[in-house]
Amino acid sequence: MSIRASQYKQLLREYDQKRTLAQHLLRQKQKEIYSKIPEILQIDQALSSTGIEISKAILQSPNKVTELIESLEKKNLNLIIRKAELLHTHGYPKNYLEISYECEKCQDTGYIESTPCSCLKQRLIELAYTQSNLRNILEIENFEHFDFQFYSTDVDPEMKISPRENMKRIYNICVRFVTTFDEEFSNLIFYGNPGLGKTFLCNCIAKDLLDQGKTVLYLTAFQLFKIFEDHKFRPDEHTEEDQSYLDAIFDVDLLIIDDLGTEFSTALTGAELFNCLNSRLLDKKSTIISTNLSPGDWQNQYSSRIVSRVFGHYKALKFFGEDIRLKKKYAPIANH
Repeated sequence: MSIRASQYKQLLREYDQKRTLAQHLLRQKQKEIYSKIPEILQIDQALSSTGIEISKAILQSPNKVTELIESLEKKNLNLIIRKAELLHTHGYPKNYLEISYECEKCQDTGYIESTPCSCLKQRLIELAYTQSNLRNILEIENFEHFDFQFYSTDVDPEMKISPRENMKRIYNICVRFVTTFDEEFSNLIFYGNPGLGKTFLCNCIAKDLLDQGKTVLYLTAFQLFKIFEDHKFRPDEHTEEDQSYLDAIFDVDLLIIDDLGTEFSTALTGAELFNCLNSRLLDKKSTIISTNLSPGDWQNQYSSRIVSRVFGHYKALKFFGEDIRLKKKYAPIANH
């Protein structure tokens, strides 16, 4: 999942190009407006000379600085109002001559002060997605392509419900998770045998939230613990980009951990998993876990405090039925 230094630098160059383009577009708009509405040029020149006027006022009448600044502010406000009126009269929006950034939070720098902006974090994630081909997967595995026909309508004697009805219930919970993401803090754990759609639904949620502009990080359990392991045991090889990835595990709006339980369990993995899940809970950052482990298996795999954190703060959704991956694989053959 590591991003090479050359790729990181290229990403920062892209941000520089965005700022340059935004400034170029603003100059083009100014040229257009100044030609059509010369009075706006005079207004902008007057507004830009405010700093010089304040400096002169301080030197000439230091005792009246407050009054002079208030007078200049009132004058500038009147000029800004007049400028908006002129733009409106000529059919332009009032903010037409304001610079337009792709990300207003960081103004296309990638950073807010010294902290990476959420847009930069997401670009790093998307770059890793591109490398892993996950972006292409999300174009296929999304809510629109979810097919309930692969799930049986036969009632399961133990669950007292059919796999299809169960999946409709889980599907609706996932849709609600996405639609109420900003209003309701929640976490999900998908558990059940392989091939029942757990990873598919993780991808559905990931795509919808990415489309909303949320930061989403999707990692298999192996990838997650590899990042923790490299950070702890190979600090000399740890780059700024690697640190950004480690930070993202704790900072992204949604962290998805797929196939938890398949990793080699050690004291380190247990401690790192607890720290990750607990930190995200405290910061109210949502997490989704997909696992083949049943709740009973968790007691054997992880410490009691991890089990308590997960099953005390996550909505557990059980997947059951036949392996739909096999059904999908042989569906074309059956149709002939």
